[in-house]
This record gives sequence, C-alpha cells and structure tokens, in this order.
Amino acid sequence: MFQTIPVQPSPDEQAAIDPGSSVQPQASSHLLDDPHEWSSFGRPAHQNPQAPIPEDPTESPVWDSFVVLEGMHCAACALTIEEALKAVPGVEGAEVSAATRRARVVWRHAQVLPSQWMEAVVRAGYHAMPARDAFAREIRQAETRRALWRWLVAGFCMMQVMMYAWPAYSARPGDLSLEMETLLRWASWVISLPVVLFCCGPFFKSALKDISQRRVSMDLPVAIGMLITFVISTLGTFDPSGVFGHEVFFDSLTMFVFFLLTGRWLELRLRDRTAGALEAVMNRLPDSVLRQLPHADAGGAEFERVATRRLRTGDVVRVLAGEAFPADGIIVRGSTHADEALLTGESTPVSRAAGDMVTAGSYNLDSVVDVRVDSVGEGTRFAQIVSLMESASLQKPRLAQLADKVARPFLVVVLLAALAAAVWWWPVDHGKAMMVAVAVLIVTCPCALSLATPVAMLTAAGTLARSGVLVKNLQGLEALASVDTLVFDKTGTLTRDGLVLRALTPAEGQSADEVLALAALLARQSMHSASRSLAKAAEEAQLLASPWLLDSVQEVAGGGLDVWVESVDKSQRRHLRLGSAAHCAVAELAPEQAGQSVMLAEEIQGHWAPLVQFHLSEDVRPEAAQVIADLRKHGVDVQLLSGDRAAAVQTVAVRLGITQARGDCQPQDKLAAMQAAQAQGHQVAMVGDGLNDGPVLAGAHVSFAFGRAVPLAQSRADFVVLGDSLELVLQSLLLARRTLSVVRQNLGWAAAYNAISIPLALMGWMPAWLAGLGMALSSLLVVANAARLARALPLQVADSNASDPAHLAPRGTVMPLTQGGH
Repeated sequence: MFQTIPVQPSPDEQAAIDPGSSVQPQASSHLLDDPHEWSSFGRPAHQNPQAPIPEDPTESPVWDSFVVLEGMHCAACALTIEEALKAVPGVEGAEVSAATRRARVVWRHAQVLPSQWMEAVVRAGYHAMPARDAFAREIRQAETRRALWRWLVAGFCMMQVMMYAWPAYSARPGDLSLEMETLLRWASWVISLPVVLFCCGPFFKSALKDISQRRVSMDLPVAIGMLITFVISTLGTFDPSGVFGHEVFFDSLTMFVFFLLTGRWLELRLRDRTAGALEAVMNRLPDSVLRQLPHADAGGAEFERVATRRLRTGDVVRVLAGEAFPADGIIVRGSTHADEALLTGESTPVSRAAGDMVTAGSYNLDSVVDVRVDSVGEGTRFAQIVSLMESASLQKPRLAQLADKVARPFLVVVLLAALAAAVWWWPVDHGKAMMVAVAVLIVTCPCALSLATPVAMLTAAGTLARSGVLVKNLQGLEALASVDTLVFDKTGTLTRDGLVLRALTPAEGQSADEVLALAALLARQSMHSASRSLAKAAEEAQLLASPWLLDSVQEVAGGGLDVWVESVDKSQRRHLRLGSAAHCAVAELAPEQAGQSVMLAEEIQGHWAPLVQFHLSEDVRPEAAQVIADLRKHGVDVQLLSGDRAAAVQTVAVRLGITQARGDCQPQDKLAAMQAAQAQGHQVAMVGDGLNDGPVLAGAHVSFAFGRAVPLAQSRADFVVLGDSLELVLQSLLLARRTLSVVRQNLGWAAAYNAISIPLALMGWMPAWLAGLGMALSSLLVVANAARLARALPLQVADSNASDPAHLAPRGTVMPLTQGGH
C-alpha cells in the first residue's frame, strides 16, 4: 500500500503541470529570467547535447532557446519576428519557421534575458512562449476553438445575407419597391456587423500592427479588401442615391470572409496533422510525475506530484499505465510493456520487468511501475532526438528561402496592382472600380506560395520521425530525391555485429542435435563472437538441455576452449576442444567451405578426433538483398566500400548481388572513391554506422548514419536511422522523391493560380467572393497535398529467425542453418 500526498506547487510549477491554470504566460514571462528555468526551453549553445546541463546555468555565456509563436500566419510574419529579435542587443541569431510557428533564439545572458527578447516579439505584434510549455498545447487548442467560432458565425451570417440579397438578383424591374430594397440593404448591413467586428478581427488586428510597424504582411491586402467592401456597401446603404448607391456587396463580403475562414481553419487542422506531428513527438514527456518522498520506504511509499523538469538522478518515480517515462532509468518495482517506437524504430511493444532499463519518451502500456531515475534532461537519448527535431523544424529549404525573399516585394506589387486597377476602372463605374481592386487584393495573396515547400518538407520529416528516421538536415530531403548512387559501408549496416552459424558438417555417425548442444555448453563459457553465435543457434533450435556437466574450463587466447565434461551420474568423463582446427589438432571436415569455421573435437585414446565443423559467416541483415534489388529497380546504383578484408567484402557482395565492391579501404580511400563518382556527375548518398565514417558522410551529397548505437550529437549525417531495418533507407529515398514531387506540384499550382486569377481580377471578371474562395482553396490545396506525405512508410521487414538445424539435411553432409536468411 502507498499513500499519495497532495502538495501545493509554486505558481510557475503549477503553470507547468496544470494546463488549465489561470497563470498567463505573458504575465509570468519574467519567471523565465531565472537561470534554472532556461533548461526547460533551451540548452547552452555549442554544447555537446550528451553533456549534462551545468549546475550553474550562467557558466555558459550563450544559450539556445526554442519558443512557440502565436499570431503569425505567413512568411512575412516570420521575417518580421526574425528582424525584431535580431534587433535586440545580446541576441546573436534568430530563426523563425512559418510552417511550424516556432523560433530558435541564440542569446547572451550577460546582455539580455528571455523576458526582454520575448517583449520584443510582443512589440512586433506577436506572442512567444516556451516550446515545451503546457501552455503551447493549450493555446493552440484555444486558437482552434476561436477559429471554429468565427467560421460558424461567418457561415450563419452569410446565409442570412444571401437570403436578403437574393431578391435583388432574381427580381424583375418593378418587382421590388424602393422601400423594400432599402429594408433589405439595412438588414444585410446589420447582419454583416458581427462578421466585420468579430470574424474579421484577426485580419484587422494584423493589418493595424503592419501599419504601426510600417511593414507589409499577407493580412494587410485582405484587411484592406474587407474594409473597402464594407465601407462602400455601407455608403450605398446610407445614401442610395450617392456615388456607391447603385449596388451593395454585403453578400460578397460575408461570402469571401466565410471562405477565407474556412480555408484558415482547415489549414490549421491539417497543419496540426502534418507539420504539427513534429511538435507532438517533441512534447510527449508528461508535464508532471509522481516522485517518491525521500523519507518513504518501499513498504509504505509516499509520493508527491512534481514537474518533470524537477527530477534529479536517483529519484524514484511512479509511472502510470498510458504515461510516457519521464527519464531514463531502471524499473525497481512492477513489470509492463513499453512502446519504444520513436527511440528504436521497433513498433512491437517490448517487455520490461524489475531490473530492466526504460528510456525517456517511451510509453508505459500495461501497468504501474516504479522507476529509479538514472539520467534526466539533456542526458537522455530522447533529449538528443528532440534537439535534432527542433533544429530541423526551423531549417528553411532552398526553395522556401526563395519564396520568403519574394513574399514582401510581391505584396507591395499586389497593393500597387490593386491601386492601378481602381484607377483604371474608376471612370467606368466607381463601385465596380473598388470591387475590382478588392478582388485583386484578395486573390493575389501569396499564402500558397510561401507554404508550398516548408509544409511538404516538414510533413515528410514528421513521417520519417514516426518511422524511426530522424532528419538532421531538411535540405537533405531535396538532395536525397535526386540520388542515383548509394554507397554502403559493410559492418553495422549491411551486416549486424557479430557472426552467425550458417551451416554445420557433422562427422560420420554424429547427431547434429547432440554435437550442437554439446558445443553450445562449451561456447557459453566464452565471450568470443564465434562462441556467442553457437550458443545463440542452440537456443533458437531449443537445444538447451545436455546430459553433460562442465568439470573444468580453460580458454586459450587466440585458439579456443579446452574443456573436461562429465556425465550427470559422474560415470563418464570426456576431454573436448572447441576452436580453430589448429587448436583442436584436427583436419577440417569440409575444407572447401569458404569463410570462418569452428571445430569441436574429442580426445580418444590419446588422439584428437573431429566431431563437427561449424561454418560461420557475418550476420547479413535478412532484408539487405531485397532492399538492394529494390534500389536497382528505382534506378539507384549500389556500391560497397568497407575497411574489412577484401575476401570478406567480396563474400557479402556476391551474396547480396552487389557488383561494385572494394575492401581494405581506409576512410580516405572511401572519400576518394566517392569524389570520383561525384566528378562523373553522380548524386551520391552514403550509408554508414556514423562512428568512423565522419569524413565520408560529410563528403556525400546526402548521408545516413545507421544503427541504434549512433551518437546522435556527433553524427555528421543528414539522416539518422534509429531502427534496425535497411528498408528504412529505401523508404526514405522513395519518400524524398514523393516529397519533391509534391513540392513541385504545390509550386506549380500556386504559380498557375496567380497567373490565371490575377488577369481575371484585373479585367473585372472575378467577383470578390470568388476571389476569397480561390485564395482559401489555393492554400488549402497546398496543405492537403502535403498531407498525403503523412501516410506511414510501408515497411516489410524480412524474418530473421534461424531455422531448426536438425531438419535441414541428412547426417554427414554440410547442413545449412538458414535459407536465404542470414
């Protein structure tokens, strides 16, 4: 039994653990000036992410902080925030992503504090809050609710206004009296007021900020168009005989506001599903956790709820079913299954019992467990993954940078084009001149152009992250799509660590099961890779029982094992050797078999007689051959460069069907071979283990670091594969090609939309409501097209289980242990 003691957290801690708290982030931004709070939303700049945060945060002069931004809608907003942050003394750098609405700020605490550069964001007309704060999720949900309410009000008012406007369109001359027409106009004006005052609020607010800051964003032309439409329609309502009294446009106003809000709301939802998937991964740690009180004992443990960032090494925490583990640690009580898909790429839940390690960010699926914390914060692998994802989410691909550069000049051109259209049409019809200008202002908004590239890239990065591939360099997706040559390292990529038992050759009269079980009994006494492979093969064949017991064991360095065994009833003793043929003093039973082999021999009347020869080979990944074949089908040439012996490299190459393979390569040899291929015009990708291939990975057009032991912080690769399947490399390449195709489709659609709609608007053939519909649909189509990239990767990992060696071949022959597996 245990007792949970309720505690009263401090106001800032309550804000961290209670999303419904009344504490507002703006009001408490000064709390972030506390140096001990800096690690909750950042880390020391230029520090190795594997190193712990220093006890005194001020020891690091420069900090990297990540914040979520509220109130931004476009690339022009992102540029405005970047300029506002960079203008603050002490801020050394700022990167803002319009697609994820996040910012990275590099600042020097001796000159500026977080509340000061956050205040600069507020002065620019936006709000910033810590990226890993519970408020970020709460505010995003509140923003979605407000957008939904505005959309509902706009839709209801639009239907009412259309009902009042319909008689003016359908009536024949003389059917409507002047009094009735005036009454319908006044009714439309009254119902349009909620649309202008409530639904259009965000557009007008953003436009006022633009005017006060002397800048141009994408909301400014839209707000001007809304205001012009409402003003000339109001003048026509109040003075039917005036300049603008011929026609009112309340129906057009409410319709294009409704269409714009529909597009914004759907775009917001789709963005949460696509680029927002990165944020969902980064914020998977619980805000608070139950920590055992220091004086409590195991029998009557007492727990208090504290913010996760308050945990320290040695704490014991209680993790409930369905919660994420808050830190790396060891289970001290209970057992469960854990979902470690993000950390290892393995989708199958793994069993975890007392004494087993659990990792931060993995989910506790079954039952309550108590965990002793071994590593917290930046020292966990989850923190390294989050660090990589945060950096990648703020990168701007080359095409996105180009779109950002043209966004502001394009908006200025839009304003000038609208003014020119109004001047051109003014002599013909004053009302039509103003509505043509409104149509130009609305239809030419470059939202789709600015979203075309980053939304697709970030959606692909989120999909890869959920499948076990981290994107360190977002630009790498573009480079990967054009790769035509893929270079593999051997050890740790095409092969697993260690050896595998491929076949065995029993001596005449010997049972394969008996000799494998006997060899495994000896092999379990050694840590040599060959011994481990024999022990594993016996375990997979369920040959665990043996009628013999160990008496004495001696391991000869470089040779093998010299062992005496005796029967269970101690009536028989046997002298055995396991190791090389020279160590066993026997000739090989199947010398024609290539590769490494291990002999088991017995001393009989002073002479050594062979019992069996085990044929070992490198543990080639079961899916490697199929992946290489599929790469060739997709037009990718595959090469193998390895520092291992040439003979071993050729054996693996022949087995996998690789025609271009070189062994005995030093890192400089690999780099030279890769540069030679690049000089011939090939786009080269490199797949290595990330440990000793640094220069080669850096020299490739794009690179993968493969393996669960990859040091994430030091890896120089563009992609880090956390899973254990080579198929992730193939699927990453195919997804990159799909991503670039989607980007081109988005850019083509955005360009075609503007090329067609702008002339139509200038000629007066596009009413304002249709312009609003076109603008909303253009942005929505871009985001929806990118959402197609969010589908999970179609992985089909081959079965790697070895077959039972006892039923593959007759006795006395070379018996294969697998059939195309290892």
